[in-house]
Amino acid sequence: MSAPSNALPSPDDVRSLLRGVIDPELGSDIVELGMVKGVDVGEDGHVTVTIALTTSGCPLRAQIQRDVRTRVASHPGVTSVKLDWTEMTQAEKSRAMEKARFNVSQRDEDTAIGPTTRVVLVASGKGGVGKSSVTANLAAALADRGLKVGVLDADVWGFSIPRMLGVSGRLEGRVEGNRKVMLPIERKIGAGVVRIVSMGFLVEDEETALMWRGLMLNRGVQHFLQDVEWGDDLDYLLVDMPPGTGDVQMGVAKLVPRAEVIVVTTPAVGAQKVAIRAVSMARKSFLRVAGVVENMSSFTDNHGEAHALFGTGGGQTLADDAGVPLLGQIPIEPLVSAGGDAGEPEVLGTSPAAQAFRDLADRLVTEAVPPAELAGCSARMLEMAMAALDADDAATAAGA
Repeated sequence: MSAPSNALPSPDDVRSLLRGVIDPELGSDIVELGMVKGVDVGEDGHVTVTIALTTSGCPLRAQIQRDVRTRVASHPGVTSVKLDWTEMTQAEKSRAMEKARFNVSQRDEDTAIGPTTRVVLVASGKGGVGKSSVTANLAAALADRGLKVGVLDADVWGFSIPRMLGVSGRLEGRVEGNRKVMLPIERKIGAGVVRIVSMGFLVEDEETALMWRGLMLNRGVQHFLQDVEWGDDLDYLLVDMPPGTGDVQMGVAKLVPRAEVIVVTTPAVGAQKVAIRAVSMARKSFLRVAGVVENMSSFTDNHGEAHALFGTGGGQTLADDAGVPLLGQIPIEPLVSAGGDAGEPEVLGTSPAAQAFRDLADRLVTEAVPPAELAGCSARMLEMAMAALDADDAATAAGA
């Protein structure tokens, strides 16, 4: 018999969740850096986490606190979260410094995603709910705000992001050292830019069928995460996930444990019942579910009367069941579909759907998944790690 969904987490479960909390300047999780000094789980679901900072006045404290709370609170058995603070000893700081230096030296073996990039997986329980449309319009809205946004089209079989964002071409690459990296195709939108990678850039045309099994699918997405030059200045990476809970989803969760998940559903009860599985899989993979988006909420005719073509309440019900916020409700409008077909995301227009997408972007940036806040408490350590690594490289070259 499986444990109930609201069973208390063990201290190890909490530590696993905390591996998704990344120090944005050192680029490693707070467990690996030795910042998690203790975890206590009470019988009433109250969790106390003790965090050691590099300095007591660390400006990153607010961001770490927010990330720890949201990650730990995502476990259904947790009723409240309390943080206690302490400061690292000099020896602990030295060990963290050594870990940062080692991670820098091993960066090629990790993903190519910068440590300050917020990764958002746009997921759904089933196809046909408009997940790709939400991804494309959200990316355009964020770029229009002046942000640098990556879009990884991980829906390998059903890729549609290139058409929806109005880009085409073939992925190019260049050699860096002993490896070849791929360059995403860019489109400037407003004051920002969208960088896109899709299997659609590797096939002859959009109608080509990819007959790949699980291992090949995973390997293809892995290349997109590890061998694409996304850029260290990327603010967000949106991953358009395939529908369901299969191989690609598990592979991405393993490669990007700090990712946040947004689940897209329609108002239909049937869609909501399937979408809850995406929530369950995310949590079993120790990913934080940031919220729910209800797409195709209703259609408003020329007389101003709203018609719930796909039912009502599915998005709010899913959000309530998952214990997360309903981030947005996108109405049914022909302009959204037409914009996707023409490569001009409707969010750049003036319709009610465009405003709903802009509101969704606002909530993402201000509440659900805010951009990383850079500060100086660990920047010096990272600079020292980089300088030490550069010095080693120079010494090696001189000795050669």
